[in-house]
Amino acid sequence: MTLDPRTPVLVGVGQLANRVDQGADALEPVALLEQAARRAEADTGASGALAALDSIRVVSILSWRYADPGRLLAERFGADARTIYTTGGGQTPQALVHRTADDILAGRADCVLIGGAEAWRTRQGARRDGRPLAWADQGEVTPDELLGGDLDMSHPDEMALGIGMPIQVYPLFEVALRAAEGLSVAEHRAQLGALYARFSEIAATNPHAWNRQVFTAEEIATATPENRMVGFPYTKRMNSYEMLDQAAAVLCCSVERAEALGIATDRWVFPHSGAEANAPYVSLRRSLDESAAMAAAGRAALALAETDADGVAHLDLYSCFPSAVRLAARAIGVDDHRDLTVTGGMSFAGGPWNDYVTHSIATMVDVLRDHPGELGLVSANGGLASKEAFGVYGSRPPEAGFRVAHPQDEVDAVGGRELSTGHEGPVTVETYTVMHDREGSPVQAIATTLTATGSRAWATSDDETVLATLLDGAEHVGDAAHRTADGLLTL
Repeated sequence: MTLDPRTPVLVGVGQLANRVDQGADALEPVALLEQAARRAEADTGASGALAALDSIRVVSILSWRYADPGRLLAERFGADARTIYTTGGGQTPQALVHRTADDILAGRADCVLIGGAEAWRTRQGARRDGRPLAWADQGEVTPDELLGGDLDMSHPDEMALGIGMPIQVYPLFEVALRAAEGLSVAEHRAQLGALYARFSEIAATNPHAWNRQVFTAEEIATATPENRMVGFPYTKRMNSYEMLDQAAAVLCCSVERAEALGIATDRWVFPHSGAEANAPYVSLRRSLDESAAMAAAGRAALALAETDADGVAHLDLYSCFPSAVRLAARAIGVDDHRDLTVTGGMSFAGGPWNDYVTHSIATMVDVLRDHPGELGLVSANGGLASKEAFGVYGSRPPEAGFRVAHPQDEVDAVGGRELSTGHEGPVTVETYTVMHDREGSPVQAIATTLTATGSRAWATSDDETVLATLLDGAEHVGDAAHRTADGLLTL
């Protein structure tokens, strides 16, 4: 087929795991990203891509407050580039690919760097030791564009009860999934262990993974002093790991620019399609064992790529916690018996805050180069399964060209539940978790409950009897309970 010269194509990828824990020199995030970008240029097999950049697009960095990190990079590369900096959210790297592909097709950009970096391990170590960090201070500069809205994760009623951290909420999705699947607590524990044991095996083959140790299912699922329970049923090894210094970069350009730079076609990987959708607050969702936003965006991305889940050979589903993986898998119609990651996931490959998906896209590019003609799908997730973005990629160009959808109407049409703030009286447990302290002791139960009219009400408890009951190995979804007007749960 004859390619439109404006066709967007990924031509180079670079990743860096800066092992400061093994003696590597500590670098600030923008320096890590510079190294990843230079690796991406080298990966093209040609030279000149960084100097030719007309746009540098950086994922929001948490470990240092940069005003416009793309401007610092442009200066280092000698590029006359406009800059985009994003707001927060794990969906932003995939959303940047969608924006970039559209801009290249429309002639608004021709050679673009997408990337992100975190030096969270270095930052936290400096904070612990009381050491100042002499990292870049840009003053009052601003990027040419700030992309993305606020990551508004939590309803005021959730925050009023101290609920809103991902480690509190994703276990609620997990318990809801367990009940919907009819699994016992023991069966479910074995399922989660097996899922993440396979993730650790894949991470062991990933040269950019932070933790390349292989764990058995039992080592992942069993709570021990080294693998404490965090939020039931999740042990530490089921949680995203962010105490690391990592960076990733992707170079995207038009076909005509790739040809002008002399980049061989065996380096090319094409974005085929993308889709984005947002979910309402957790409090207002119809149910917590499904994601209407993931389903709408995932189905739309597959449809625009003229395929389905069976036609996609390689998957990387966002993996901050197992429930994020499992919700996405069910949304697009795959099960846990397929490999659901190419990186090894955020517990093992690493979870650098907003930027993990840049790593998964970069890894997917390498995978697809090694498997010509096959397709890969990447899912990206922000907040409390709040903002979703899916992308399909292939080593061959899409016959219909790149297309992106925003099927928000489908999500909105699903409907939801009313939230009952001051309900007092009988309720039914919808889902629950028990949070543990750093010594692994249970400290707080969190539950969503349903009233007789079907509205949802949040409830918490620090009563030792309630905590012990919810951890007794039986299923408590569907149990009768009582909620006080201020949100106290009794069973």
